Amino acid sequence: MKTKLQQELNAYLDSKGQFSPYYQSMKHILSSALFEEQLQEIINGLEKEDSKSAKSFKLYLDTVIINMESKIAKYKPSVYFENEKVKEIENQGYIIPFYIDEGQEAYVLLGIYKKDDRS
Repeated sequence: MKTKLQQELNAYLDSKGQFSPYYQSMKHILSSALFEEQLQEIINGLEKEDSKSAKSFKLYLDTVIINMESKIAKYKPSVYFENEKVKEIENQGYIIPFYIDEGQEAYVLLGIYKKDDRS
């Protein structure tokens, strides 16, 4: 996992990756291809069990991400990076590492994975 997350951060820093707004109207919160892929896998897995819980998960996740900027001080540094600009959100048993790009006034969601899956 660490290697994939580092690759996403490097791609962003080198302006070589594709990073799209988390929502079209939100140009300051970007998501990596890895984040989008992992999130889709999580949603698909939840939908197989119960579509209502998948919708609830996504709705709550959206709320957390949309409000992340106002709660930035509460997030701890990511265990995968020795960079104070990479922090992580813990939400519903998942970890979301993100990069704070102060120059662009942006937040880059690098990935999302189960808390117990730090391998």
